[in-house]
Amino acid sequence: MMDQWMQWMPADMSAGFFVLLVVASFFTSALTGAFGLGGGLLMLVVMSMALPMATVVPLHGIVQLGSNTSRSIIQRKHIDKALVAWFAIGAVLGVLAGGAVAVSIPDSFLKITLALFIAWSVFGRKSRFEVFSKSLLIGGGFFTSMAGMLVGATGPIVAALLASGQLAKHTLVATHAACMVVQHGLKILVFGGLGFAFGPWALLLVLMVASGFLGTVVGARLLDNLPERYFRTGFKLVMGLACAQLLYSAAQALWRGL
Repeated sequence: MMDQWMQWMPADMSAGFFVLLVVASFFTSALTGAFGLGGGLLMLVVMSMALPMATVVPLHGIVQLGSNTSRSIIQRKHIDKALVAWFAIGAVLGVLAGGAVAVSIPDSFLKITLALFIAWSVFGRKSRFEVFSKSLLIGGGFFTSMAGMLVGATGPIVAALLASGQLAKHTLVATHAACMVVQHGLKILVFGGLGFAFGPWALLLVLMVASGFLGTVVGARLLDNLPERYFRTGFKLVMGLACAQLLYSAAQALWRGL
């Protein structure tokens, strides 16, 4: 029985980390379900603890595609399809541009880039864009999708982009989820075209998407008794430590390469 189970395990991954990723998918989706953002970034950090960035980004894309698809379905009547369409035009060009360079960048550099990006996403001050237009949506789709090929989670930037449109709360949440479905879906297609083999990760991905869906459904109830200010303080502390760990890991890799 154990031998049959092990044949579905990704190569060089321990059973403990396999279980950790499935459990983490549940809780990070619960965080996003309760507070709107944050789960994708935290899931990215957990995955990068033991996997190279060249593997993390495409796998993270599938997990986030599942999570955002569930939110899009639940909130489908609130999606502004026109905004999603303009965003998608830029996203197509962005993933192609990002894919052209993603496979050639050293893992240590990607981890440093990810750490700095997360630090900005969590601690940086993000303001709305002054002018909301079709050009902004196309440009935003391009640049966030290109960045997504390198660092994985660009949800906070896309949220800031859409917030400039003064959208109603439900429309903002639903349209943001739909834009992320487009971005992650295109990213997966490009990585597949570049030769990334998703097959060996099939069982892990199915379980992570399933646990992420459950986390999305029960997220609000799970964190109902946690005051938001305590959550935000704790989240920033955890993400700060995670950034430090990523920088330390990248520094070690650079030192070994000298």
